[in-house]
Amino acid sequence: MTTDPATAPAAAPPAAASATRRAPAGAAVLREDVTEAIRAAVVEELATVGFARMSIEGVARRAGVGKTAVYRRWKSKLHLVLDLVGAFAVDGLPVPATGTLYGDVRALLEVMSHVLRHPVASAVIPDLLVEAARNPEIADAVRGALLEGQRRMAEGIVSEAVARGELPEGVDADRALDLAIGPLYWRQVVVRDAVPAGYLDGLARSVVAGLTADTPS
Repeated sequence: MTTDPATAPAAAPPAAASATRRAPAGAAVLREDVTEAIRAAVVEELATVGFARMSIEGVARRAGVGKTAVYRRWKSKLHLVLDLVGAFAVDGLPVPATGTLYGDVRALLEVMSHVLRHPVASAVIPDLLVEAARNPEIADAVRGALLEGQRRMAEGIVSEAVARGELPEGVDADRALDLAIGPLYWRQVVVRDAVPAGYLDGLARSVVAGLTADTPS
């Protein structure tokens, strides 16, 4: 029986259609809605069992996905949690440039207060800090995710203040960060008190006064 040439190309579409069907399946592995569902599950799991007892299995079950979906995105539960923490780090934000030490400190406090008010930060960061005290790997990872960006901003603020003559040479940027963020972290994360109107203004004045009095020996 002779094949009609007009019908010959009809054999190609099944393979092409199969390839077309396979492509969305591959792309769906990293679908953003699945990623967000996993992140939400991590927050709930941390709030329920804490970091030490949290497992990839528990996160996957809570998110309604398989473990493979989690492992394709993060290689361990530490990396999964640090991904969340990284979303609340200030790394990459520009150093405040208001023209005054008070203005720059006030701007830094505003950013950090906003970060610490977020429910994810308040649920995740304290638990990670507890784990960091026991696990050097977690301590290094948390330091990189949380501290480096804040330290860079503090160094920039101090450096600009020194250049303007508002601070003497040699003021410790780490001490500046302690003075600024310490009280804020205590109030918002440890005590969980609301930040009243004018609190950040007063805290910024106290930080400036402390730094101004910090004359290097």
